[in-house]
Amino acid sequence: MRKALTGVLSLAVLIGTVGAAGASAGAATAAEPVAKRSSGAAAGGEASNEDIKDRILAIPGMSLIEEKPYAGYRYFVLNYTQPVDHRRPSKGTFQQRLTLLHKDVSRPTVFFTSGYNVSTNPSRSEPTQIVDGNQVSLEYRFFTPSRPAPADWSKLDIWQAASDQHRVFTALKKIYGKKWLATGGSKGGMTATYFERFYPKDMDGVVAYVAPNDVNDKEDSAYDRFFRDVGTEECRDKLAGVQREALIRRAPLQKKFKEAAAANGWTFTTIGSLDRAYEATVMDYVWAFWQYSLLADCADIPAVAKKATDDDIWNSVDAISGFSAYADEGLETYAPYYYQAGTQLGAPDTKQPWLGNLSRYGTQPPRNFVPRSIPMTFDRGAMRDVDRWVRHNARQMMYVNGENDPWSAEPFRLGHGARDSAVYTVPGGNHGSKVSGLPAAQKAEATAAILRWAGVAPAAVEADPAKAKPLAKFDTRLDRRNGEVERDEATLRP
Repeated sequence: MRKALTGVLSLAVLIGTVGAAGASAGAATAAEPVAKRSSGAAAGGEASNEDIKDRILAIPGMSLIEEKPYAGYRYFVLNYTQPVDHRRPSKGTFQQRLTLLHKDVSRPTVFFTSGYNVSTNPSRSEPTQIVDGNQVSLEYRFFTPSRPAPADWSKLDIWQAASDQHRVFTALKKIYGKKWLATGGSKGGMTATYFERFYPKDMDGVVAYVAPNDVNDKEDSAYDRFFRDVGTEECRDKLAGVQREALIRRAPLQKKFKEAAAANGWTFTTIGSLDRAYEATVMDYVWAFWQYSLLADCADIPAVAKKATDDDIWNSVDAISGFSAYADEGLETYAPYYYQAGTQLGAPDTKQPWLGNLSRYGTQPPRNFVPRSIPMTFDRGAMRDVDRWVRHNARQMMYVNGENDPWSAEPFRLGHGARDSAVYTVPGGNHGSKVSGLPAAQKAEATAAILRWAGVAPAAVEADPAKAKPLAKFDTRLDRRNGEVERDEATLRP
């Protein structure tokens, strides 16, 4: 009976509550306001005779996929009914997947997004470890299975995604009433920023890691300057040498590529040809190295590329870029990202002058990585709006970048209007840069800010931020160390 009632209530509440989301992005900040920077203590106590799972599933539109055991936590994989269009909630719904790592309702909660799929295995973001709290992780709309059917791709934009987060937060805030922080790395850090821009009253702080900020998609010289100076000259020369050889030896290496494609069933309809896919993978090589690796890893790059065997060149490019990345099977998973890159987020266009005239296609645009059946039109104002808002309105926002991470070449910056906010850079850091990788004084300062924003800073830390440290012990199964990056086969993505 409960299940049947939940379905009826879901639709009623969905239509009733989401209608307030506003008819335009400009109205988004006023939708369903929740007092910011408040403790929400009234909702903080856990009912003594009611299981937390029952409380969660009593939320209209929330359903359980599975619960997985983990010592010290309850871990739930859930679905939540969302409108396809938050401006017109009566026009259809879809199921959005999320996970909940529950510790205690008396603890703060961290809202994590990767900007892509959500993992269904327990994990903690760094802020969750620091504040010893709960964590809600949300799958980004249009990443399967969180994709409306039929898929109206025009409803995939940063405001709609922020509104997804806003509805999840509003629903769970009734249970998790203490302070909330938004976080994410890479596209997840971008997502946390956009959430704050459109719903600034929801979160009590934002910690965004290695989040690129492509304000002007037509001006990407910052990336060229980055590759001119990153690391050491010796390392840059080794990487450039392998990349050049991969293009010079296009014929024999493409033979290996065709064999790999046949063995794995790869096709190349979206990008247009195996040749385009091959070159796109090679063009990613230097970028991918600095994104995922550290300077010390240059020792593994062939020392003299001209003397390396074809297998050596192939193996190096495949290990760092991944030759399946631009096959249809690799692109399909990340079509929502490439769509957004080509409609709002922007994408880097690097010149790579060390390649001379070896490239046939240059840096290919996102349009090449999305099926032509999906229309795409670029909105030049979206990132400018967000950048302007962050500069002038940032409150309790933190950005952590990596010195050697190409995605940090165009970072978010704070202006005179920012308050209680900061930008940090991890020395030598890659795309896995974290607070824990900062110099000692900055690490303590950033940790103290996160604890303070979450309302759990010990008295000793309030008196002396230099004493700040994470409240939860590092767990090798739940946590990532500074510099650890989740690898996949599509490389030129944040």
